[in-house]
Amino acid sequence: MKITGASVFGEDKKFHEKDLYVKDGLIADGPTDGEEVIDATGCVAIPGLIDIHFHGAMGEDVCDGNAEAFEKIAEYEVSRGVTAICPATLTLPVEDLKHVLSLGAEFADKENDKLSDLVGFNMEGPFISPVKKGAQNAEFIKKCDPAIVDEFYEASKGLLKIIGLAPEENPDYEKYIEAVKGKVIVSLAHTASDYETAMKAFEAGASHAVHLYNAMTGMSHREPGVVGAVFDSKHVTAELICDGIHIHPSAVRATFEMMGPDRMILISDSMRSTGMPDGEYDLGGLPAIKKGREVRLKDGGAIAGSGTDLMDCLRTVVLDMGLPLEVALAAATVNPAKRIGIYDKYGSLEPGKLADIVLLNKKDLSINRIFRKGSPIG
Repeated sequence: MKITGASVFGEDKKFHEKDLYVKDGLIADGPTDGEEVIDATGCVAIPGLIDIHFHGAMGEDVCDGNAEAFEKIAEYEVSRGVTAICPATLTLPVEDLKHVLSLGAEFADKENDKLSDLVGFNMEGPFISPVKKGAQNAEFIKKCDPAIVDEFYEASKGLLKIIGLAPEENPDYEKYIEAVKGKVIVSLAHTASDYETAMKAFEAGASHAVHLYNAMTGMSHREPGVVGAVFDSKHVTAELICDGIHIHPSAVRATFEMMGPDRMILISDSMRSTGMPDGEYDLGGLPAIKKGREVRLKDGGAIAGSGTDLMDCLRTVVLDMGLPLEVALAAATVNPAKRIGIYDKYGSLEPGKLADIVLLNKKDLSINRIFRKGSPIG
């Protein structure tokens, strides 16, 4: 197959006017005999997006503990141009979390070219702070424990990529980070940590920040908090929820300038209500109300994730917030792929990688066509 006429987003994070070739489900380095030609004039060709932090869609949550949820969620995500998924888990009992991770591993083993690939897990809890729990269930918060991380990792068959930590709640956090950092990425998540404690955690080997600004100490001129520690720790990557609700557009633009675009990762933090009508939905046993993109706990009104997907977040950050398309695309493809170690197959349209291709109309970035391993979706 040859895709012609599109502006192709390259590994260098720039657009190039060139043809794309596909053979046997992979990006090819040149034409083959008798290939189908796709005219993509007026489009940009981008890699399938990669969401490394979301919970569910279409009435399902990965923490529901059933195999059907994974399939329904993956079907929705691929229809939105998100072809690789690394779902996030809620704060639940350890055995429940192990069951979810095990189900995810089984789902990932079943190849289905019509669904998004499950490429990892991002665990927000259970080692978080009750002070900054947000929509997490405080009943199941635990102290950090390398042995429990080993159990999670084994249950996931190595799919566990990121696990959260509130260092201020755990006196032995530095030893814990040293013990697990070679196996998983330690993120600061749902934490009331001050700047000094966050810096010590990053110096010990933590290297990621879950949904920057949300459920953590903010940055001020005298108390720079976790955000300031992220800025000063150049090896640390950070997620941003760019649904237009969680973070003001000015803060989004400033954060990309401050941190540098190579460290930023766009996420959706989408909940089961994504793709569904407004109304009341369950979130880890807690009722949450969806109204448009906004999702809040019924009791207390805390923001409870988002009601939108990563492709919509991409459009929002470009069309409404003024971020350059190339910068936003890298934060939703290249950067997450590199962060969780899957850049050999995903995240760019280079020869030898999976032919997960999304054609977007240049005018409004709406989806024109989606190809999963070279085959059309929908």
